[in-house]
Amino acid sequence: MKIVCLGSGNVATHLMVALKNAGKEILQVWSRDISHARKLATLVDAVATDNLEDVSKSADLYLIAVKDDSIAQVSERLKGVRGLVVHTSGATALDVLEGLDNFGVFYPLQTFSKSKPVDLSATPFCLEANSDSSYAVLQTLTQAIGAPAYQVDSAQRKTLHVAAVFASNFSNHLYHLAYTILEGDNLPFDLLRPLILQTALKVQRDLPLDVQTGPALRDDRLTMQKHVDLLKALPELQALYETLSNSIKKTYL
Repeated sequence: MKIVCLGSGNVATHLMVALKNAGKEILQVWSRDISHARKLATLVDAVATDNLEDVSKSADLYLIAVKDDSIAQVSERLKGVRGLVVHTSGATALDVLEGLDNFGVFYPLQTFSKSKPVDLSATPFCLEANSDSSYAVLQTLTQAIGAPAYQVDSAQRKTLHVAAVFASNFSNHLYHLAYTILEGDNLPFDLLRPLILQTALKVQRDLPLDVQTGPALRDDRLTMQKHVDLLKALPELQALYETLSNSIKKTYL
């Protein structure tokens, strides 16, 4: 299989390296920034370009891994290609690619950073396509990577993406806010790392509903008031603390 990658960011980098390692041929890497295109192209023995007019028309797969608001613009320039065109977005519907002959969605439900390794064989891939034959191609890609595949339509994928933002992006931001609170009293973030790890491990075995702990669950009003008072110098965090505590109490009490 010959692949053209349109994009050079976190998702593009991890997917292209995985597909290269699975024996796929990466023909080209396109990016608006030629230096970024060259960096990824070097990793996967491909040709770099920053000109969509130079993109090969004979690839088997065109994988669009760009910002959501650029998908339509990039796909428009791919009209007439023979291969399957897919995007990797969680929040963008399949129909953004309408007008192409063969198209689909190849969405890995994972958080990606270029410098951090990711086990794609343990990453669920959410697939959608305009035809059975296109869907079958996407299944072969997940099989080549050794990853689990799920048939998820555009409406379901949007729901899944919102849930992922709560589970990953918001959680990570809360870690940062916790770091900010500790920093104010010269306490190291390392003190929280075992707690964060244990919390993550628990939800691998049980539902979050069944393993909640803390003062809001116990309706420990004295402790919660102490926390609110401590956060008076940080009014945004104080408001967030109260909002989350109230959400927990509403869930359990």
